[in-house]
Amino acid sequence: MVKKIQKSGEDKANGPQLSGTVKESAQQIWLAGLGAFSKAQEEGGKVFDTLVKEGLSIQRKTQAAAEEKISEATNRMATMATDISSKASGQWDKLENIFEERVSKALSKLGVPSAKDIDVLVARIDELNRNVANLSAKASSRTAAKAAAKPAAKSAAKAASKTAAKTGSKRAPTRKSP
Repeated sequence: MVKKIQKSGEDKANGPQLSGTVKESAQQIWLAGLGAFSKAQEEGGKVFDTLVKEGLSIQRKTQAAAEEKISEATNRMATMATDISSKASGQWDKLENIFEERVSKALSKLGVPSAKDIDVLVARIDELNRNVANLSAKASSRTAAKAAAKPAAKSAAKAASKTAAKTGSKRAPTRKSP
């Protein structure tokens, strides 16, 4: 500590003593400053390392908090995008249905057949093709039966004419098959 100057009645006698005391006090202040500087240098590295460690821990905490907030915001945005997308697709479906109805009305006014009309016609054509196939199969079987019946009728007519010739009677009129 700095020595306090004692006051006395004689200022002249204390003059050299006063300058010595001031000199000694200045010396003590200088030495205290050097000691503080030395101590700060020694412990400064330790304090610096401690501050770096604290800074790293704070940085990690803030990064974790920021990542958490970012993930929350991302989830919210994804949810909002999904909601908006579903609403928009619903609106597009409605718009598409309205458009299809108006186009089909316009086409029907112009006399253009719809897909349903064409499907009905295709089904009807298929049915008619089956009927034609059945009829032609029946007709071909009738023709074959008639063709087989013709030789038999001719041979029966020949036999009848031979027997009539032998008996001397007139020939019997033969009927032609249609």
